Amino acid sequence: MIPVLDHIHGQTFHGRHGNIKNNFSYGVDYILTDMKIMNGPILYSRNKKNLVALYDNDYGSLSYPECGLDWVHKVLLEFGFNDLVNGKVLLLAQPRIFNHVFNPVSFWMIYDKSDNLRLVIAEVSNTFGDRHSYLCHHDDMSVIKKEQTLTARKVLHVSPFQEMSGEYKFRFDITDKFVGIWIDFRNKDKGVLATFSGFRQKLTNKSILKAVLLRPFGSIRVLALIHWQAIKLKFKGATFKKRPIPNSKDIS
Repeated sequence: MIPVLDHIHGQTFHGRHGNIKNNFSYGVDYILTDMKIMNGPILYSRNKKNLVALYDNDYGSLSYPECGLDWVHKVLLEFGFNDLVNGKVLLLAQPRIFNHVFNPVSFWMIYDKSDNLRLVIAEVSNTFGDRHSYLCHHDDMSVIKKEQTLTARKVLHVSPFQEMSGEYKFRFDITDKFVGIWIDFRNKDKGVLATFSGFRQKLTNKSILKAVLLRPFGSIRVLALIHWQAIKLKFKGATFKKRPIPNSKDIS
């Protein structure tokens, strides 16, 4: 198996369903990697400070002592996916830049021994410090294909301008050259379509420097954009909804 440590200069889009329209798109940098890989270019580190870094304890459920790949394996065993424990596991996430990170959503891509994508864990975090992970798979655990959708009931309060009820429809297109993810949240006639797409390239010092020059504040910029869109929605008349008590289960 060829080690995976890729850099994706991607594009994210958010489009609001319903009467109050609000669409936006911006560039964002993600890393796609096998968490067993510890080394990389000089400007990248695992579990220690660098210009760009990936820390195991930034990912996984908040109530589990395990994090990173250990957490994934524990979840697989807990939910009865024992046959996937020895397969390839890739993490798609924003890394720390200047030691700061915030991931609205990260994705664990879990493959079987034949290198077929069978399960995706969508790890969703909100700006209130809550996190919930959605197990995305077919009921019969068949291969996840790009034209297929996987459904999950919403249980985490994300946007203060959206209700807690409703469901997500996930779609994944993961190839050797491209990553495309579509998340369509619907609550009757309201909701949000969120997408991420970009081409894979090897993570290098050059790609890191380019990302830092183009988007020097990394996830701080992402948080600023989230709050800017919230201000715009408020002025457009969207109703602010208080954060409910988080669900006692952080995986569904």
